[in-house]
Amino acid sequence: MEYFLDIDYPTLWYLVIGLLFSGYAILEGFDFGAGAWHLFFRKDLSRRIAINAIGPVWDANQVWLVIGGGALFAGFPVMYATMLSAMYVPFMIFLFFNVLRAAAIKFRSAEEMVWWRKTWDVIYSTSSIMIAFLLGVVLGNILQGFALGPNFSYKGGIFFSFLNPYAIMVGFTTLSLFMTQGAIYLLLKTEGTLHQRLTFLLRRGMIFFIVSFGITSLYTLIFIPGVTENFRSNPIYFAVPVISFLAVANVPRLVSKKQYMRALIFSSLTMSLLLILVALHLYPTLLISTINPEYSVTIYNAASSQKSLGIMLTIVAIGAPLLAAYFFFLYKTFNGKVKLDDTSY
Repeated sequence: MEYFLDIDYPTLWYLVIGLLFSGYAILEGFDFGAGAWHLFFRKDLSRRIAINAIGPVWDANQVWLVIGGGALFAGFPVMYATMLSAMYVPFMIFLFFNVLRAAAIKFRSAEEMVWWRKTWDVIYSTSSIMIAFLLGVVLGNILQGFALGPNFSYKGGIFFSFLNPYAIMVGFTTLSLFMTQGAIYLLLKTEGTLHQRLTFLLRRGMIFFIVSFGITSLYTLIFIPGVTENFRSNPIYFAVPVISFLAVANVPRLVSKKQYMRALIFSSLTMSLLLILVALHLYPTLLISTINPEYSVTIYNAASSQKSLGIMLTIVAIGAPLLAAYFFFLYKTFNGKVKLDDTSY
């Protein structure tokens, strides 16, 4: 019994939540990225194919957000409440664009009128871009910290204070990575003229990512407190950005060889490694207080009871294989190139 009481459940739950949000970033990353490219496709047929490439899976990918949000609320309720207080406006905008995006996918091909389809095309692409950007903005704010006072109370501004220069840089970096992921996925699902167009667009997307990632990384090392010191005190951490750079550098090579599945795997690996960097920098802190480090939210002062975390981890151990089996079946069933029929969007 004492052995179970000594288990560091907050750390284990920290890892679980990290895995859930990594899954969300990877899977929703490619369908947000596919949507971000949507207006770059000139023909109606190409746009229909692009939407139907994500059509069978986009709503299933949302499951990762629902489970991740629920796990965060259950495991670290203090962090959940504090972050929503600080980031209320971007989260509301995020939900607004999520609703618009879902409506655009469903309604876009419901009518034949050109104005109807073009309107939903703009809504769909704009929503995808804004969702990806806002996810990066929230991450950027988490990395640099919040004005948290005693009892984890948020003392900062409410409107537009989240749009600081660093958060905007992380937002563009996230968007560029999602667009790269989306272009690779569409290459895997398409053929013909659209496929050739995507090959051209992916090169532009890779340049966008490399430039934005380089600028953001340099700014992080120079201006974000504690990053440089953290890596100097833990030299093994430098292995993560090195592997991340090698992974992203391997993507163009694999695409040139038409090995799109492997390219998607390495793009996903890049995304996972970048999130691992974030986790390594923050741990054991969840939300950094810019007023006083003593007011920061950590995995220990924000966690539910040991017993609650232990029970929830048991549920995770049972549910994780079921979730993995479901997604394996889903992606296996809808494997292959997109073919339009009467049931298509």
